[in-house]
Amino acid sequence: MKKILITGAAGFIGSSLGKRLLDRGDNVTGIDNINDYYDVNLKLARLKQLQEREEFRFVKRDLQDRSGMERLFAEGGFDAVVNLAAQAGVRYSLKNPYSYIDSNIVGFLNVLEGCRHNNVGHLVFASSSSVYGANTKMPFSVHDNVDHPVSLYAATKKANELMSHTYASLYKIPCTGLRFFTVYGPWGRPDMALFLFTKAILESRPIDVFNYGKMRRDFTYIDDIVEGVIRVVDRIPQPDPLWHGDNPDSAVSYAPYRLYNIGNHNPVELMKFIEVLESCLGKKAEKNLMPIQAGDVPATYADVDDLIRDVGFKPATPIEVGIARFVEWYKDYYGIK
Repeated sequence: MKKILITGAAGFIGSSLGKRLLDRGDNVTGIDNINDYYDVNLKLARLKQLQEREEFRFVKRDLQDRSGMERLFAEGGFDAVVNLAAQAGVRYSLKNPYSYIDSNIVGFLNVLEGCRHNNVGHLVFASSSSVYGANTKMPFSVHDNVDHPVSLYAATKKANELMSHTYASLYKIPCTGLRFFTVYGPWGRPDMALFLFTKAILESRPIDVFNYGKMRRDFTYIDDIVEGVIRVVDRIPQPDPLWHGDNPDSAVSYAPYRLYNIGNHNPVELMKFIEVLESCLGKKAEKNLMPIQAGDVPATYADVDDLIRDVGFKPATPIEVGIARFVEWYKDYYGIK
């Protein structure tokens, strides 16, 4: 049994991860500030499932609360930390940039400091496919340069990768960053396309389809994300003896540090995604075709070779299965016949 801290435990990925870790016998502490970026009731419903378990402890706390985070780490005795708390959303970063610095930079520094001063054995943290920014070489590889973000959200996630490498180098804290690719599934976020589309179609309202439907996303089902995270938590990174500063590889290091993509390795056109959703709902969508939004990228596609090699896992849930499960959950949660 491990003692594991999950930040963002009331979130989509955090709550799903918490259930799986509890199921395998770990002792889990979860923190979340339960902010109102989206429906608080959904967060509380996710959290309720975790709080029914004896091995789960919840602490309502903001990552920016420096003294509170210091107390949490000092009392916790954590073997591992999974940092999933962040201000999410590419488009919202255009409206409220300061919240991204407060949560994703200042808050993440408090997590790093907690790990540093309390001998945490492994920090696993959420990065994002958004870090690939203006890159166009497909599939996206963790070994590629990612110095051209197109949103502040992406820039803060790249900053997290750099900050954690610094702590791995200076203090020998094992750190692993995970670049998630468009996560979807039951209990998902209401600001994401699948949730928005489902709600609108069922209410007979038009859906906004950006880039005239030519967006391609590597949609990754929540259970695959959680399986990948758990396998990575159990694999503490070691320094790479082959790493050399003459030809630096950003995915590995002379320090105990690794980066992985977790994606389905199968980009799907947005129009195809909508077709599958229409089939699951038994109802056609009215589409507003619109240009691409600022901060968005036209396509994402994950190279997961490193993940397969190191932890023996490849996400593979097809969208036909994942969307059907989401629709079933959505109708049940909102009492739709």
